[in-house]
Amino acid sequence: MTITGIICEYNPFHLGHYHHIIKTRQVLNGDTAVVCVMSGNYVQRGDFAIFNKHARAKMAVQGGADLVIELPVPYILTSAERFAHSGVYILDQLGICDYLSFGSECGNIDLLTDAANIIVSDEADILTKQWLDHGVSYAVAQQKAADSLIGIKSKVFKSPNNVLGIEYIKALKKLNSPIMPVTFKRTGGMHDADSGFSASALRKKLVKNIVPQSLMPGTSIVVCLDELEAQRGPVFMKNMEPMILSRLRGINDFSDISGSGEGLERRLKKYASFEPSIEAILNEVKTKRYPMSRLRRILMCAVLGIKKEDVALPPPYIRVLAMNNTGMKILAQAGNRIKMPIITKPASIHKQCESIKKIFNIEACATDFYVLGYRNEREQYGGQEWRRSPVIINTEKDHAVCTS
Repeated sequence: MTITGIICEYNPFHLGHYHHIIKTRQVLNGDTAVVCVMSGNYVQRGDFAIFNKHARAKMAVQGGADLVIELPVPYILTSAERFAHSGVYILDQLGICDYLSFGSECGNIDLLTDAANIIVSDEADILTKQWLDHGVSYAVAQQKAADSLIGIKSKVFKSPNNVLGIEYIKALKKLNSPIMPVTFKRTGGMHDADSGFSASALRKKLVKNIVPQSLMPGTSIVVCLDELEAQRGPVFMKNMEPMILSRLRGINDFSDISGSGEGLERRLKKYASFEPSIEAILNEVKTKRYPMSRLRRILMCAVLGIKKEDVALPPPYIRVLAMNNTGMKILAQAGNRIKMPIITKPASIHKQCESIKKIFNIEACATDFYVLGYRNEREQYGGQEWRRSPVIINTEKDHAVCTS
């Protein structure tokens, strides 16, 4: 059985994601099994996922995935480089993945591989550091280094999904992984745009309790409607703002918060305890060197108590969020080749080593905070992370047929 990995957020799962899975199977093998490493209740841009991870994992399996594994929260709220490396690391540790499939603006794996090889060179590292010394952001510094080394081909770094794809390839090389990268040209809207299959546009509608049915598979629509009816979301920054500000005002030292450094801790301390809104804090702290996404991630890490030491080592376990019959077979096939513990029952955490317990406890506390964003008070109870087993989808009965 050919097995392909996808690193994703599915926030929420839409037709663009569905077509990516379909295209992957068409190109690689019609029987290709799909394993997704998915962000949990928080996303890499430094925000809350619109719906909880088990609901989104269910959408994914009903939309064509076979197994959905969680990327723990400390590895989500970090840079694109570390996010990509952590997702690739989990797939590599699974021990049975043949391919890593991702969308990109260019759709050209050779171009992305060449760019990855260039940007990890010693010459590129020197140029990047020189530009960082001029006070620009890492992304800008990397772009300028690429401009110097490969000229017009450096335009590949100007598109966000190309950049993420380059980070995946870099991670595969660094891990000496046998997994082969494949990419497909994105045909929907651009990243965070308001057209095509943009997840950003979908979220704006869901915040207003409008389900964009023309942009989602039928099974995803049903899950969205169920979550809205139960008032488990949508969860978003604005409706969590008072709680976020309350936590930020109690922090005296940002220096050990994941993502901080380069003087940011002083700016955060100055404004996080004073400004009346998250937007005001971000606008005061922002400079040309620090992109807004990085600042949002640091603020969220501060709120959740995620420290630099919490991401010093790679993800320590594989947490299963959802699977179908094929997903169960994948885990059975992996057997002894899996290089770290698989968590299906949260109670099994008590038998694990302290480093695993620590990351899971961070996850549990982050979920306790997340559920306070539910509109239904009866759904806001604590300890939910310890009570949730994987969503099991019976393939023969429930596997998705895409209907709009």
